[in-house]
Amino acid sequence: KKWLTTSGAYFFMPVQGGYGAASLDFLVCLNGRFIAIETKAPGKKPKPRQEIIMEKIIASGGVAIWGDSLVDIESKLASEL
Repeated sequence: KKWLTTSGAYFFMPVQGGYGAASLDFLVCLNGRFIAIETKAPGKKPKPRQEIIMEKIIASGGVAIWGDSLVDIESKLASEL
């Protein structure tokens, strides 16, 4: 959250309550781009449902990434933006 704030990004962290469409941990607007980020504990990977959501976002022209550390997420974002 701190990194997104200092980057000047707008971000929203949806609360998944079983209603409506599922999403990822962070929905972000940064430099005019729509980005969805799934954060994981070290060594963990996205669940199949989360991978499907990422695929849909990418197919719609957005950026969808996941990572298990800030360094990992920053690296993936740098290659996408």
